[in-house]
Amino acid sequence: MRQTTIARNYAETLLALAKKAGDLPGWGSMIDSVAQAMRADLTLRRFLESPRIDATKKKTMLAKALQDRMPRLMVRYLQVLVDNRRQMLIPEIAFQYHALVDEGEKRLHAHVTVARETTDATVAAMARELSRAFKMEVLPHLTVDPAIIGGAVVRVGDIVIDGSVRRRLAMLKRQLNH
Repeated sequence: MRQTTIARNYAETLLALAKKAGDLPGWGSMIDSVAQAMRADLTLRRFLESPRIDATKKKTMLAKALQDRMPRLMVRYLQVLVDNRRQMLIPEIAFQYHALVDEGEKRLHAHVTVARETTDATVAAMARELSRAFKMEVLPHLTVDPAIIGGAVVRVGDIVIDGSVRRRLAMLKRQLNH
């Protein structure tokens, strides 16, 4: 099985636990903090991935480190990941967890490239239009790239909508050359 599929399965379990606790954002924040710690702290990452360190020791250290910061059920969830040797999937599980929450709440994330900084009103209008087009709530994440000259390039999953001036000029050039 692919790592993404395995992580998605564990994320589904985490989502079920979060729903049972009635705190989707809180549980998302907890898995994010563990994932971020793994990315930021090389010592922690090496400790968790080392086959020389016994799973019992890893689980004990997790319990001690997180007992005052997270619910016992979350700590137990992380310990099960260690038992199943899936602890290195925590960053991917966090990503998949948020994808599942977004799916359940009918929310999409759009990566929007614009030529220059835009106002909050423009971003809000963009979000409204994209939400109308996709019939779901769309959260735009902006990137500025002056190379597109003007307009915008929108990426939602595998869908790319290129409304850039650069693309229009390239199309015009092809038409003129034929």
